[in-house]
Amino acid sequence: MNITDLLFDKSNSNAISEFANNFGVDESQAKDAISSLAKSLSHGLGANSQDIKGLDSLMDALESGNHSRYVDEPSILRRQETTQEGNDILGHIFGNKDVSRHVAKRASKETGLGAGLLKKMLPVVATMVMGSLGKKMLGGGSSRKQSSGFLTQLFDRDRDGSMVDDVLGMAFKAFMAR
Repeated sequence: MNITDLLFDKSNSNAISEFANNFGVDESQAKDAISSLAKSLSHGLGANSQDIKGLDSLMDALESGNHSRYVDEPSILRRQETTQEGNDILGHIFGNKDVSRHVAKRASKETGLGAGLLKKMLPVVATMVMGSLGKKMLGGGSSRKQSSGFLTQLFDRDRDGSMVDDVLGMAFKAFMAR
């Protein structure tokens, strides 16, 4: 399972439709955009979660943020507050706006959508990612230990029990793509 699988879960289909309508694209384009942007967000979350402090910070955010509302109540995706919270999330994940611009440019090459449009979509996708993670991890009554184990599995792409090598590989690929 990966973040894209969580986002495209059938229980989130209304959120995907709302996202498409909000940005004036069809659902196929919306899914392409979400998939591409979520991949970069996953890399950033993985990088931030490679040590216990980063993992704890993510868990704290998920436990206190009520992020699941972004996929459970899709009508709020169009609100300015959602974009603002998404930008705050991006600040934690990427650190600065230059990374967000780079992510949008890369996604533009992958999807054929304009980088400007993808830059506007990115904060909303960030809220949807956090919403899907929160819903998966906290919705089922999982303990913090179980949830952190789920995150480790989510970011451990080669299933070797460590996400550090995966995060370093992602960072290398991102560097080479520049």
